[in-house]
Amino acid sequence: MKRILVAGELNVDLVFRDCQAFPAPGREVLAEDALVVPGSSSMICAMGLARLGNPVAFAGKVGVDGWGGFCVSALQGAGIDVAAVRREPALRTGITASFSTSSDRALVTFAGAIGALRAADIDDALLAAADHLHVSSYYLQSALRPELKSLFVRAGKLGLSTSLDPGFDPEQRWGDEWHDLLAEVDLFLPNDVELAGISGCESMLDAMRALDNGRTRIVVKRGRNGCATLDGASKLIEAPAFAVDAVDSTGAGDSFDAGFLHAWLRGLSLTEALRWGNACGALSTRGVGGTARQADEAEAKALLGSAA
Repeated sequence: MKRILVAGELNVDLVFRDCQAFPAPGREVLAEDALVVPGSSSMICAMGLARLGNPVAFAGKVGVDGWGGFCVSALQGAGIDVAAVRREPALRTGITASFSTSSDRALVTFAGAIGALRAADIDDALLAAADHLHVSSYYLQSALRPELKSLFVRAGKLGLSTSLDPGFDPEQRWGDEWHDLLAEVDLFLPNDVELAGISGCESMLDAMRALDNGRTRIVVKRGRNGCATLDGASKLIEAPAFAVDAVDSTGAGDSFDAGFLHAWLRGLSLTEALRWGNACGALSTRGVGGTARQADEAEAKALLGSAA
């Protein structure tokens, strides 16, 4: 099995479910349920990979506080190597509060340590102990972002394959660095909204073709519409989503990443890797939060087999 290093942000999610209404100034509303769960795209992907049986190490930063301890314990409980997770007194661990009603969801985030990780925190010895490097939340990782290309270059020189999930840009500026950055990336895993913002193209096919550099495999996550990529002739390959009884879609795209990487790193065909991504993304929606009901390998294979 390939050893995977996930370099990214750690935070907790405070989930308030089935609120009577969204909070408004001067008002108090009641929620039917409340949970504290592991959050952050990087953490959810790492735990999904571990759940599928992959050896995973995590590099990140948290504060010396209760939430930081919660994150580290959650990673350890999933069997993830946390030797490269630093707890720093000057930092406060990030928190996202999620408020859901029957029809919508609203989020409030305190970034805290989310943007503190730097490329220098990931030395060559740490990279050399892995076979693959995955990074999520490009826009939230403010210290790592300008150094990410150099990190991917170092990883490539040490023989690692690489993957990147950009996440959403809260400022919606999206940037113009993508052609240069993607030249050092093996797998690019945006959703359809992120792809449109990054490429400036409304059409998904036009967007993928605009970013195609002949090296990077671009896989676009489309939620209920499954996923898509390009073949060698720049024609669209699509894989349909799996239908499950969904409870919460939080982190489904990150569990998709885990499923796709699980298959891709084992040398399965592109079609099978797309289906693994869709299966793991779908199965993760069975519980509240991104990690409560992530699929193990047997569950994913069962869903894949039922739709064969």
